[in-house]
Amino acid sequence: MDGGEELRVEAAPYCCSSCDGGEVNARSMARRSHKRKTRSLSTSSAGSSTEHGRRNQSLHGPSPVTTFGPKACMLQNPHTVMHIQDPASQKLTWNKPPKSVLVIKKIRDASLLQPFKELCIFLTEVKDMIVYVEKKILEDPAISDDENFGAITEKFCTFRDDLDDISNRVDFIICLGGDGTLLYASSLFQESVPPVMAFHLGSLGFLTPFKFDTYQSQVDQVIEGNAAIVLRSRLKVRVLKENWEKKARLDEKGIILTNGDTESGRKSVQYQVLNEVVVDRGPSSYLSNVDLFLDGHLITTVQGDGVIVSTPTGSTAYAVAAGASMIHPNVPAIMITPICPHSLSFRPIVVPAGVELKIMLSRDARNTAWVSFDGRKRQEICHGDSITITTSCFPVPSICFRDPVNDWFESLAQCLHWNVRKKQNQLSSEDEEF
Repeated sequence: MDGGEELRVEAAPYCCSSCDGGEVNARSMARRSHKRKTRSLSTSSAGSSTEHGRRNQSLHGPSPVTTFGPKACMLQNPHTVMHIQDPASQKLTWNKPPKSVLVIKKIRDASLLQPFKELCIFLTEVKDMIVYVEKKILEDPAISDDENFGAITEKFCTFRDDLDDISNRVDFIICLGGDGTLLYASSLFQESVPPVMAFHLGSLGFLTPFKFDTYQSQVDQVIEGNAAIVLRSRLKVRVLKENWEKKARLDEKGIILTNGDTESGRKSVQYQVLNEVVVDRGPSSYLSNVDLFLDGHLITTVQGDGVIVSTPTGSTAYAVAAGASMIHPNVPAIMITPICPHSLSFRPIVVPAGVELKIMLSRDARNTAWVSFDGRKRQEICHGDSITITTSCFPVPSICFRDPVNDWFESLAQCLHWNVRKKQNQLSSEDEEF
């Protein structure tokens, strides 16, 4: 598999019509506008007649108007970060039949051993697929000491996290566990991510729509390309750190004379984040004090316990616990949520996907800050360090059990008990008289 060339998501993108941006006379513009309207009407009528059933399930129209009046249109942006897509049109298809699969299992969980073995036997013996497994999973004595399963493990391709690159070797991914397993799968791929099929074998399961009881038929459907898909946007995060190295000068007896010269260097690290970036005050008793920039402009200073920058997928995680709204994964947005802010008017906000956020420690901050990415890679942020966040060009294609809309509301009801309450009793005829 060559990156994203093997996978194609059939969708109707929201993209603006081309605009040359030059001076065009009124007659030429009118003629172009008329042609656009003709094409748009013919496309719209065809879509409404042939895809009427599909359109009933969608949230957006497949091709919104991008011309406004006789002379105005939207300027095309060649550097568009992402397209807004019709959720009902996002279907998985394969250019070539998939041959390799990465199986990710939650480690140190004895309840997943039997499902893991059953799935691997099915994939290798029945479907004749190449199975990739992380090496530390096979080091589990419950697997390595199983002689009956030993013949299957010999056929596996193994790898180690942070050492081996498998980005161009895996056609799709199967996760066994909870939401954390899917987050871990996302972290293994810093660019194009293969489609992910997640089975609910963990505690919460908001991101894992499949049940393992009928795994064979469900895996068959995915291999055949008969599945809906939701593109979960990720955040591209760059941490720029100032590295200070003090070289002390010593005399002949080893006594420090001065602190010496200070040499500065910069270290940059990049992450792909599926849920959220959390900046907090860490172990300090002081409030965190960080500056928040949007596209280079200072928009506010966060004073409180910290701030959460999340994707729509992450809006139902830490962000919703901090008082944020829940956003469907198909909405192109970035959410900024303060954690216990020192201001009653500091409410969560939603900004467009593609903007660049920058977080830095304020000059008058009493203490440093700490940052984590999907709950991992936690590190300290000092004066001079910066965290740059924007929408990634590499989303996580998550395979749906039914479709993106129904799966999401099902997770809200089953996992978060959204709007679950005791209903009022119906009024009787006697009650209505009073």
